[in-house]
Amino acid sequence: MLVILALILAIPSCLLASETASKSVILSTTTSTQDSGLLDVLVPRFEKKTGYGVKTISVGTGQALLLAARGEADVALVHAPSLEKKYVAEGKLTNRRLVMYNDFIFLGPANDPAKIKSTRSSAEAMKRIAASASRFVSRGDNSGTYALERSLWKTAGIEPKGPWYIESGQGMGATLGIANDRVAYTITDRATYLALQKRLALGILLEGDKPLLNIYSVMEVNPANGPRINIVGGKAFADFMVAPETQAVIKSFGLEKFGQPLFIPIAGKREEEIGG
Repeated sequence: MLVILALILAIPSCLLASETASKSVILSTTTSTQDSGLLDVLVPRFEKKTGYGVKTISVGTGQALLLAARGEADVALVHAPSLEKKYVAEGKLTNRRLVMYNDFIFLGPANDPAKIKSTRSSAEAMKRIAASASRFVSRGDNSGTYALERSLWKTAGIEPKGPWYIESGQGMGATLGIANDRVAYTITDRATYLALQKRLALGILLEGDKPLLNIYSVMEVNPANGPRINIVGGKAFADFMVAPETQAVIKSFGLEKFGQPLFIPIAGKREEEIGG
């Protein structure tokens, strides 16, 4: 009789725990969406609108995608198109939709020892940095920014190594701090730079090259990835990111503080239409 009573009393708490879990959404995303302050604006809006609570895991894009593929996140907001498409092709992630874009920029000291400011080519900038053995701080992680950097070294025909090449193994904000302390070159997304520029002595030395385009997408997680995935909640967040009202917030984010938006909304567009 006591066992039966205990089971009866336990039922409501089990249901409550299940309901609480279903009202939580785990977002795996990049450090740039966190460091820029964008999520501080968007997440509360989503929570208020839907009643979901969001747990944000902010890591490099590669790790963010891996977490989603393992079933440890309900939705992913990232910026590494080639890697994203790989996970979609494998069936781990679904319904990839473009959300916004900005661009990557080269930062460096004012004296510009590698003389990269006089070139408009990213690959040429990499060649000049390596040839002059000027200090360069890399993310050195599995992030979208690092993937972009590696592609630029490959285009330049260079495998970077030596004491001048420093791998931080950290997020974008921390990497900028290290580059600033070491008076070094680095590559960053524009949003994180604008958010942190008052702390930095480094300036923009190269921008606007086509390979530096930085596209963010949102993807839902295949329910087969794990038993605890909140499919409904993940889809709700993905839908929220491409909704007109959210896109309007993204369009104006940073405008008042920095005089320019940190991201450009692109929901409903194709990659070939971006940054033309």
